[in-house]
Formats: sequence, structure tokens, C-alpha cells
Amino acid sequence: MSQPAEVTTTYLEMLAPPRSSPREATPATLVMRCEQPTASFYRFLYEGVGGPWQWHDRRKLGDPELLAVIRSPGIEIYVLYSKGTPAGYSELNFSQRGQAKLEYFGLFPEFIGHGLGVWFLDWTVRQAWRPGMRRLWVHTCTLDHPSALPVYQKVGFQVYNRVVAPNPYL
Repeated sequence: MSQPAEVTTTYLEMLAPPRSSPREATPATLVMRCEQPTASFYRFLYEGVGGPWQWHDRRKLGDPELLAVIRSPGIEIYVLYSKGTPAGYSELNFSQRGQAKLEYFGLFPEFIGHGLGVWFLDWTVRQAWRPGMRRLWVHTCTLDHPSALPVYQKVGFQVYNRVVAPNPYL
């Protein structure tokens, strides 16, 4: 598969929690917080979800550096299970007061297209909104799954910036 010469990164935000009712859970799903992730389990999630979409940043980190990031205060990792099998994960970063960044979100390829993505993203968004929160934000790019941007918008994120840059992976 050839790589595009340029990548468009789209920045999205929510400035208030969703007003709609929570989406109905897909049968046989469970979300658990991964409170003390091991480096190997995190790499399993990161590679399984992000491998097809060019996620590279965390691959560069050794285990001590990775653990320092994923176990730092303000980081919350949630794992979606479907019928007992890890199906995806989300990572929220609350390190900036009054806001959260959705650092990573996605499903394993085998679970894409089964209605889990919108439900899990809606669940994650609702998990992020807490007293004192004013902003939740995320970015996606044209290297991500083609449905990423529409799914973010479907749960209420609004575009606030777009940047076109040379593909860093060429």
C-alpha cells in the first residue's frame, strides 16, 4: 500500500457534555479501567488497535519510559471487552486542569463494523465529563480509519482546526 505524500490532521473538541441519552450497550460488552497496565499489555492494545493505522509514537519508548507515561497521574486507560475478548481501548489524559484529551481510541480490526465503535466512544466521552471539566478534545488524521472523523462528529465533537503537513512516515 503506498503512502500519501501529505497527511491532514483534524482537531476536534467538545465544550459541554452530551445532552442526549447514553447509547444502548451492545450485548456481551464490558468496559474495565486498566489501573496498573503492564508495558506488555499496553503494547498489545496499542499495536492491535493502532498497527493498521500507522500509530508509531509509543513504539519508540522503552518499557520504563512507556510505564512512566501510561501510569502517570491523570492518565486513564479503559479496555472494551466483547464476549470476554479485548475489542478496543481508550486513553484519556486529564493532566491539564479543566480539560481532557482523548489520547488514543480505537478497536481491534476484527471488531470494526459491528456497532461497538460509536457506543464505546460515547461511553468514553461520558466517562471524561466530570465536575470542573470545560473541554474534551481529540485529533485524528487521514492515516486513521476512514470512519474515525465521522464517528467523532457523530458523538458530538466539533472541528476547530485542520493542518496539512508532509507525511512523517515517508
